Amino acid sequence: MYEDKTLVCKDCGAEFIFTAGEQEFYAEKGFENEPTRCKDCRVARKAALRQSREMHTAICADCGKEAKVPFEPKEDRPVYCSECFANHK
Repeated sequence: MYEDKTLVCKDCGAEFIFTAGEQEFYAEKGFENEPTRCKDCRVARKAALRQSREMHTAICADCGKEAKVPFEPKEDRPVYCSECFANHK
């Protein structure tokens, strides 16, 4: 049903293959748009976004340890360190 497609990365201009398997995955997830970046540019973009994220310090509502979170903590909601947050899931 699906066939490999050759696409051009909008960041670096390199050609990359959008495989039949990837197309099937996109369809299953309901994604309507094809990828616009090659894998290397997607990875680099994600890394840049993570580095530019401002982290805030908070005290864990369960264990009392200091925690770094990517949002500004509010007084009316508890904040958990990563270990306690995993235990709440």
